[in-house]
Amino acid sequence: MDVTIEPSTVAGTAQAPPSKSYTHRAILAGGYSDSATVENPLLSADTRATIRAVEAFGGDVTRDAETGALEITGFDGAPSVPDDVIDCANSGTTMRLATATAGLVDGLTVLTGDGSLRGRPQGPLLRALDQLAARAESTRENGQAPLVVGGPLMGGSAPLPGDVSSQFVTALLFAGAATDAGVNISLQTELKSAPYVDITLDLLDAFGISARRTRDGFSVGGRQRYRLRDGAYTVPGDFSSASYLLAAGAIAGEDGVTVTGVYPSQQGDEAIVDLLGAMGADIEWDREAGELDVTADRLSGIETSVADTPDLLPTLAVLGATAEGTTRLTDCEHVRYKETDRVAATADALSTMGASVEETEDELVIEGGDSTLEGATLAGRGDHRIVMALAVAGLAADGETTLTGANHVDVSFPDFFEALAGLGATLTRSE
Repeated sequence: MDVTIEPSTVAGTAQAPPSKSYTHRAILAGGYSDSATVENPLLSADTRATIRAVEAFGGDVTRDAETGALEITGFDGAPSVPDDVIDCANSGTTMRLATATAGLVDGLTVLTGDGSLRGRPQGPLLRALDQLAARAESTRENGQAPLVVGGPLMGGSAPLPGDVSSQFVTALLFAGAATDAGVNISLQTELKSAPYVDITLDLLDAFGISARRTRDGFSVGGRQRYRLRDGAYTVPGDFSSASYLLAAGAIAGEDGVTVTGVYPSQQGDEAIVDLLGAMGADIEWDREAGELDVTADRLSGIETSVADTPDLLPTLAVLGATAEGTTRLTDCEHVRYKETDRVAATADALSTMGASVEETEDELVIEGGDSTLEGATLAGRGDHRIVMALAVAGLAADGETTLTGANHVDVSFPDFFEALAGLGATLTRSE
């Protein structure tokens, strides 16, 4: 699907979708349980991949037609050998979580994904699983999927780099609770995207699992059982997805935009609220009501690290292209290992639109004062976050902006274009 966006102003109210990160983890925790109910889940291409993985390991996931809640009958910490290859599609989270889960299986599991996912690094997780007595191999011997993984995962201690993906830590904490010995993770390098592990610890606690930070990493005790502390788990709203709606309001919301369903949580991307304020946007957050109000104002460039907020890089870059002065985004290298190289993809697209952008290995610098955005035809690059960020840029561009492959928003925010149109953006879709 292609989407063409005309210069537009936006106003009104839009609902933030449920958190993708929390939904992934809640579905998997339900799988590790005997049974669980997950309310307000995000149903997207990525989270459906995690549902398929849970079912492949012997669980069952059904959706309540009236409430939308997921009713999960789990494998209770003892996953079975899948009948078929687990296809993780484009979901890196699914791949990492399912890989560690496969280490608990008394037999072999084969995991793969689409072309993009087969190019993403899995080597550090494979090496850690091998050290914990599981079998974990890349069929092409390059640290990338397809993967072959088998148990039994005994537990113990394993080193991990912290600057490739925090999902490796999450995967081992989930599986480690079901081992005999538990798992101690020692980080060899500084942990990037650390708030995502905070989400993991928060979720594990809700399911009765004790895991903690240590002096040099993380630890989870063995022989624990996943059991919800309350009757159901409710997924909070997603700040990563809300960032595009908030950015649209900050750039083109002269009469104000309200984003609902955004309550405080462990999500690192809550930082978008303070970052928009630092750039000069008129923004207020009613935390108890879960409502964020933002009104367009003159924006100024900022310097900020995306070490813990990699998913915000495309959003912040677009904001920088419409702001006065320089926006410098630092600690970017790990953002290159996503669905696409998001640093390069963002730089290329904004440059095509007329922005002044300089890219280095670990930084992205946008000179807003030297940038005048012009409409252009831009490739979505199979990356939902690139598509949504560029759609926001299209609101402020001179002339039409066409995004090819815009259907990839299904990964995290299936109703994104409906939400944008509901705020008043002028857009058309074509197959």
